[in-house]
Amino acid sequence: MDKRTFLHQLPVLGIGLPVIFKNLDKWVATVAHLSPDAAATDEDFWMQVRSGYRIKPDYINLENGYYCITPQETLENFIHHVREINYQGSYYMRTAQWDNKRAVAAQVAELAGCSADELIITRNTTESLDIIIGGFHWSAGDEAVMADQDYGAMLDMFKLVEKRHGVVLKRVSVPNHPKSDEEIVDLYAQVITPKTKLLMVCHMINITGQILPIRKICDMAHHKGVQVMVDGAHAFAHIPFSVKALDCDYYGCSLHKWLSAPLGAGMLYIKKEHIPNIWPLFGEMGHASHDIRRLNHTGTHPVHTDLAISNAIEYYLRLGPKRKEARLRYLQTYWTSKVRDLPHIILNTPADANRACAIANVGVKGIKPAALAETLLKKYRIWTVAIDGAGVQGCRITPNVYTSLKELDTFVAALRDLGSS
Repeated sequence: MDKRTFLHQLPVLGIGLPVIFKNLDKWVATVAHLSPDAAATDEDFWMQVRSGYRIKPDYINLENGYYCITPQETLENFIHHVREINYQGSYYMRTAQWDNKRAVAAQVAELAGCSADELIITRNTTESLDIIIGGFHWSAGDEAVMADQDYGAMLDMFKLVEKRHGVVLKRVSVPNHPKSDEEIVDLYAQVITPKTKLLMVCHMINITGQILPIRKICDMAHHKGVQVMVDGAHAFAHIPFSVKALDCDYYGCSLHKWLSAPLGAGMLYIKKEHIPNIWPLFGEMGHASHDIRRLNHTGTHPVHTDLAISNAIEYYLRLGPKRKEARLRYLQTYWTSKVRDLPHIILNTPADANRACAIANVGVKGIKPAALAETLLKKYRIWTVAIDGAGVQGCRITPNVYTSLKELDTFVAALRDLGSS
């Protein structure tokens, strides 16, 4: 998406103009001549980016995977939208609300690489994928395929359709260190039968950060007549891609993760031909069966969040998607390369740079994940999250664009220290 074009498309129907910030453009100009990989190592630039965030000094935040805090300029625009909608009240809600929601959805669709009539704004990944799992036309004996490493809320939703419709659930376990794409594709292929109707797969596994070969999995599944639903919670605005190029049937994600929109923002893509076949979770009879908006009825909701998505996209485009991806991958490889060969360290994320980006998972031999997370916080003032299950025992480590090398050096020193204690 062209930045200049995007700025002309900002949804301002019935809303005052957003707050304009120029610092990021000034900072980006200093690295505009560099390749993304070269810019990734320019610490002066990234410390300027860091200055655009309000960062809590009590701990080093290496748990951005749950929710990526918004930069100050996005936050200020969000507050502006809250004030403006509070000022207008029901007038805005009855006039411009839905036009603006569609305008924002069109911007997200352009960023995602799909048609605007194939995408809706939701509240998070869970809602997005629940719409598909719960709205699928299931019959007793139908099969669904998923992995042990998939997000727990999605696995729980599949358990509900198992109880309600008699769906048979078939699970695989994705290796933390696959030898090839084909190993992963074959893993899923081996459990598909003529009764399989839907395959769920993570674009980026949330507990390890491993990036899966989605297009190859989709090609295999489609050849067998199976639709594919992708959990893209951690991939969108983390690594650039196009949902059309992936050729999946459904794609859901949370925009408050790597796009850094305010909390409560997600999106759902549905391939056009599948839209009429999904039952809505909430009753909505005002749209035709082929209109994706019939799946988007959630009642009154915080529409100022919708508007702030535009500001988050604008920030992301100005920072530069490839530049951001390169920095995130650099931060991960910076710390993992320093500890991967230590005898007491277990890394649950592939070393191949193409199989991971910002997220990685690390364990310490002899220390349970919960104890490791507690020690990192209490002794070293480092905030992480413990993962203990699905073949993964360790802490998920998730830096963001504002993370400094000094902070990662502190984390590396902590891991080395834990090996000597």
